[in-house]
Amino acid sequence: MYGWQRWVFSAALCAPRGLALSLLESAMPAAKPAPPIGAAWRAWERVELALDALFGARGNPLRHLGALGFLFFWVLLATGLYLYALYESTTDGAYRSVDALSATLIGATVRSLHRYAADGFVAVTVLHLARELFAGRFTGARWFAWVTGVILLWLLYASGIGGYWLPGDQLAQWSLTATAEWLDALPLAGLSIVRNFLSGGQMTDRFYALLAFLHVAIPLTLLFGMWLHIQRVTRPDVRPSRALTLGTLAMLIALSLVKPATSMAPPDYGALPAAVPVDWFLLFVHPLMDATSPAALWGMAALVTLLLGALPWVVRVRREPVALVDPANCNGCGRCFADCPFGAVVVEPRTDGRRGAGLARVLPELCVSCGICAGACPSSTPFRSVAELVTGIDMPQLSLAEMRAALERSLADLEGGPRIIVFGCDRAADVRALARPDTGVISLLCIGQLPPSFIDFALRGGADGVLVTGCAEDGCYYRHGNTWTAQRIAGEREPHLRVSVPRARVRVAWAAAVELGRLGAEIEAFRSALAKLPPAQRAVRRKRKEVALG
Repeated sequence: MYGWQRWVFSAALCAPRGLALSLLESAMPAAKPAPPIGAAWRAWERVELALDALFGARGNPLRHLGALGFLFFWVLLATGLYLYALYESTTDGAYRSVDALSATLIGATVRSLHRYAADGFVAVTVLHLARELFAGRFTGARWFAWVTGVILLWLLYASGIGGYWLPGDQLAQWSLTATAEWLDALPLAGLSIVRNFLSGGQMTDRFYALLAFLHVAIPLTLLFGMWLHIQRVTRPDVRPSRALTLGTLAMLIALSLVKPATSMAPPDYGALPAAVPVDWFLLFVHPLMDATSPAALWGMAALVTLLLGALPWVVRVRREPVALVDPANCNGCGRCFADCPFGAVVVEPRTDGRRGAGLARVLPELCVSCGICAGACPSSTPFRSVAELVTGIDMPQLSLAEMRAALERSLADLEGGPRIIVFGCDRAADVRALARPDTGVISLLCIGQLPPSFIDFALRGGADGVLVTGCAEDGCYYRHGNTWTAQRIAGEREPHLRVSVPRARVRVAWAAAVELGRLGAEIEAFRSALAKLPPAQRAVRRKRKEVALG
């Protein structure tokens, strides 16, 4: 961290730098390569796993918060277009048109859907930010998504609060007045902002036209920001599963029918209403300002924005080496490009005179050092008989040669039986704690770094079975590692596990960092299943071992 960053952050927190960082580090996960097992992340994972048991990973809302955010936006857009078509942006027409719309079942339901979708959008956005914060996914190459997400919070709240002004009732009057007082605390014009739109103590048609314009322009800007937010990730999760989508829509409809959104009485510009029903998802800033002051609210908003926006540079995380391309072993197939979760690999025309479709190139500023690209490379196979095992793209901190050497050592040390090799992930359940004389373990940067040929190599080299594990389903720290691995093993993605490999000797068991006990039970169940396999299969395995290692 630079000196000015330390000074700004410490001053913002009004606390010594050491205290500020210690508070952050107590809530943040440890720096790589240790797994993200901070107390907050452990608690979050346990809640996610409980919801997995109820809805399944694909239907778990906590695993697809970003996708739910897009869903809520599309609901807001669809319902907003309907409401806008019937809305009159005039002094007399605003309240009358909304009141008439709410008098019909369809109009009341659409209005309520619009309101509750806005609350849901806020809820999933804040939860999404918290999840990424607890998991430590805001540093390094992920800073761009984090910072743009922080900016989106301002647009989200501006859009949501502005929606409460359009009905032209007493709640709109109260929110407008509070917002005007807050904006007037800024040294912008020296005159009340609302005063420019008042005529004889009443809001003018010009003012309602402005409100309607803002409630269209700000959400469109928000949509552009959401598009920008996901530009540095490939295959972003923007569409929830069918079950999650239908369940969310059913919940919104049921809530709209049971508790429809209604308007208060028409505004009285001579006095503010004595009490209003506060939407705490969006309008909490007004009571907060009443409890403090407009200047204090600006200070708190600036502090939170500065604190969140500066986190990628304040929290010190060791920068891991990025993937390296070896031109002599790269044929430009593009598998690394297709599998990289963050678009950090591109394939360009070769300029070195070698044959091949192209040459991969790593963009260091986008690489998160997951190793998924190495697992996708067709030359990443331990069966290659070369003096030095080099692949087309590899990770310096855990190369393919080092992986093969670690596997060979584990195979040589196995004794007893049935003998199992476990391939795990540094970000999931710590497989190193499960090592035994009959169980060899190898932990990778991400399980997506595992070439399927290593499974075949382990079985030929003396293992009775191979268990592959990594982050929980739909919960990969690097987004697609366990998905690509499962597809490779199933033969649905290249490079795939050879058809000749006996699938009874291969098991996949995803396990989050807090599921070490369950993973241990999975290994024992696998061991029991292996013990029941016909002896002839084990004899074939021993013969292959002699061929492979002799």
